[in-house]
Amino acid sequence: MRQKIVAGNWKMNTTPAEGVGLLKGVAELKKEVCACVRLIVAPPYTHLCPVAEAAKGTGIALSSQDCATEAKGAYTGEVSASMIASLGVEYVILGHSERRQYYGETSDTLNKKMAQAFSNDLAPIYCVGEKLEERETNRHFDVVRAQLEEVIFNLTSEQFSKVVIAYEPVWAIGTGKTATSDQAQEMHAFIRKVLAEKFGDAAQETSILYGGSCKPSNAAELFAKPDVDGGLIGGASLVAEDFIAIAKSFAK
Repeated sequence: MRQKIVAGNWKMNTTPAEGVGLLKGVAELKKEVCACVRLIVAPPYTHLCPVAEAAKGTGIALSSQDCATEAKGAYTGEVSASMIASLGVEYVILGHSERRQYYGETSDTLNKKMAQAFSNDLAPIYCVGEKLEERETNRHFDVVRAQLEEVIFNLTSEQFSKVVIAYEPVWAIGTGKTATSDQAQEMHAFIRKVLAEKFGDAAQETSILYGGSCKPSNAAELFAKPDVDGGLIGGASLVAEDFIAIAKSFAK
């Protein structure tokens, strides 16, 4: 069976002390969640060390929100994959729509970050998704296919086995809009089909998360779809009770 995953992307929110408190709140409620669900939290860089310490023994995994394209050197303000991995972090989010939109990340950039992630045993959570204009002009499948082919298709089969995919309909992030469960399933099934063209049956083992305004009120309907294996949660991950409520959408 594919791994069920609920990952919380805290983005640029909370102080380190607040982040530790949030982690402890999630850990306290984790017993209510099916053991079949992997919980991941992605704090800002400044929080990774104290949150990693607080997460020890809880079964909650840590992710970075990004990593540098280079291993080390004169890159002021950057944080390398090796620095991240040294803290006990297991995952790294790559290609988030906000990184693509606000910071001009391209497939070339993401291929370099992928290489750094794998060189340091970080499992990528690779984000794909279309903007509203791309969906309205019926180009959403082409956009997502290109995002997969230009980066994921460059991986070896062994590397691919460690990747988690997150589908983000960009028009549904921070807007209050949400793709219907049928729209999410349609795209998730398409993503799995595209991955199978390159990696065959291994695509059936890849967890594909939904990442567009997933919240307690719609998680169960989304997660009931056969190709939706969990969520990459933004705003709702900043409240422990909401994050756990989403995770509880997978029945025990």
